Amino acid sequence: MNDGTAIHGHCDPRFEPVRRAFQKNFDEDGELGAAVAVTLDGRPVVDLWGGWCDAQKTRPWQSDTIVCMMSVGKAVSALAIHMLVDRGLLTLDAPIASFWPEFAQNGKAQIPVRFALSHLASIPVADAAPPGSIYDSAVMESAIAEQPPLWEPGTVKCYHSATMGFICSALVRRVDGRSLGQFVRDEISGPLGIDYAIGLTLAEQSRCASMIRSKGNLLDLAQTESKNDLLSRIWRQLPPAEDYNSVAWRSAQIPSANGHGNARAVARLLGVLACGGAYDGKQLIRQSALEAALVEQWRGVSISSGLNFRLGLGFFLNHPPDRPMGSSMRAFGHSGAGGAHAIADPDARIGFAYCPNRMHGGLDIGARATRLIEACLGRA
Repeated sequence: MNDGTAIHGHCDPRFEPVRRAFQKNFDEDGELGAAVAVTLDGRPVVDLWGGWCDAQKTRPWQSDTIVCMMSVGKAVSALAIHMLVDRGLLTLDAPIASFWPEFAQNGKAQIPVRFALSHLASIPVADAAPPGSIYDSAVMESAIAEQPPLWEPGTVKCYHSATMGFICSALVRRVDGRSLGQFVRDEISGPLGIDYAIGLTLAEQSRCASMIRSKGNLLDLAQTESKNDLLSRIWRQLPPAEDYNSVAWRSAQIPSANGHGNARAVARLLGVLACGGAYDGKQLIRQSALEAALVEQWRGVSISSGLNFRLGLGFFLNHPPDRPMGSSMRAFGHSGAGGAHAIADPDARIGFAYCPNRMHGGLDIGARATRLIEACLGRA
C-alpha cells in the first residue's frame, strides 16, 4: 500500500532498484523521514530524500536536512585517528599513555592505540563520571583516564559503545591541539565539502530532523537494564530523558554517537575511502594508512550486547548477515543505533549511506537498511 510519500532528488537509472526500495520503506515499513545516497567511482549516482522531520508531519524533509547518525560517528572518529597516524603524529602500537599521560592510571600504561580502535582496551565504562556528564568531554576523559580495565587488555571482545569516541577525542586534542569535532570540520568535512559535524552550532540545529526513539535498540536496552549490568554501565552517563533532540545532545561532542549529517555527505566520504582515500586529484589519507586500518582485529560476539561483529581498527568489516558492508569481504563501514548505515565497498568502488529519523527497534540493522543495501549492491 502506497502511503503517498513523495521521494525527491535524483537516481541514476542503473540504481533504480534503490529508488524502489526507498519508496517501499515508506509504503511498507513505516519510514517517517530519511535519505539515502550512493556514489560510484566518487561521483553521486543516488541522492534521494523524503518524508518528514517530525512525528507530527509538519516539517518536510528537505535537501539540506541533517539527522543524528549515531555510531556512524565512530568510523569518522577512527578516520581522524588514522589521518594523524598517516601524518606521523600517532602510532598504532604505541601506548595511549605516551600521548595522553593521565591515561596510564590504574594499570593502563601499556594499552596501545590500536586496542582503543579495535574495542579491546577493556575500558568500555567510565564509572567515575556521574549521570548527565555524557555532554562534557573533559569529565568523560578524566573518568576514562581513572578507570581500571575490566579485564586484561586485549583479551575480551567488548564493543566500547560510548568510551571509544572519547578516547579518540582525547588523542586528537593532545597531538593536534584541536577538538575532534573541529578536526573533522577542518580536515574532513571542509575539504570534501560535506555536511557532517560532531557538535552542531545553533544554526545547524535548525536543520535537524527530530529523532523518534524506539524500544529494543542498543541505547534503549542500555537504559532498561539493571544499573549494574554492563550495557547499563556503558551508557550510565546518558540521562534517561534524552531523546537525542536536545540542544545539549546536538551541541556536545559525543564522537561515539552524536555526529549529524545527511546521506549525501556520508556517502561522499565513504565513497572517497572506497576509492583508496582519493578525491578530486587529492588524497584524504594515503592508501597504505587506510589499508592498515582495515586489517581484521577480531570477529565474534561482543559480551556487552551479544552482537556478532568483525572489526578492523575503528571500522566494521563486512560480516553478513549481522553487519553487511558490501560485495566482498574487503568492504567496511559502520552502522548506528536505530538504523543509520554507511558503507565503503572498494571492489565495487561504491560509497553508500542511509539515515532515518525513526529509529529501528532492534539490535540488527533493520529491514529498511537491509533492503536498501541489497538494492544498491545487487540492483535487484
